[in-house]
Amino acid sequence: MRRVIAYIDGYNLYYGLREKKWKWAYWLDLHALVSNLLKPKQLLITTKYFTTIVKYPLDRHRRQAVYLEALQTLESIDVFFGHFISQTVVCQKCGASHLTHHEKMTDVNIAVEMMTDAFQNRMDVILLLSGDSDLVGSIHFIKQLFPEKRIIVAFPPARKSESLKGAADGYIHIGRDTLVHSLLPDDVIKPNGIALRRPARWR
Repeated sequence: MRRVIAYIDGYNLYYGLREKKWKWAYWLDLHALVSNLLKPKQLLITTKYFTTIVKYPLDRHRRQAVYLEALQTLESIDVFFGHFISQTVVCQKCGASHLTHHEKMTDVNIAVEMMTDAFQNRMDVILLLSGDSDLVGSIHFIKQLFPEKRIIVAFPPARKSESLKGAADGYIHIGRDTLVHSLLPDDVIKPNGIALRRPARWR
């Protein structure tokens, strides 16, 4: 059996689903999703999910909080958090300004975890769920030091990168059917008996 660790770029996945207008797929069972992507004779060791806490608007924050709680009920899921930075953007035409937020640290956190796991020989196969070309450098580094390890990229819906394709040993596209068979139940029951209900806007 070849050991697999999956690394999920949470916001890359989210924005791909949003672009497809597949809100129903936000309520994903990440363990099931990765398991549905495995090939015979592959063993999933753990899934690492990289995201950032949304603070505003509050309704979006609440939906994410419920989802993160639901993920904690799954086996072999580790969550890593980045952060947002704020930036004021000024319109060149009218001079009006507005505040934007940019997510930071996800690609760095993914790169660090992949390299650390490779050095510690925790896996034989890296399954990277992302379309972010910023991860190409870390893939080249791992392949140079550990040529025996395979790196497979799984592109979220509406996401792709030719440079990632070229750097990895193989790639797949996550399709609608895989997502349909990788959803959490509408009510996720925590060990203490509390039910976490799928947000109405995600149905």
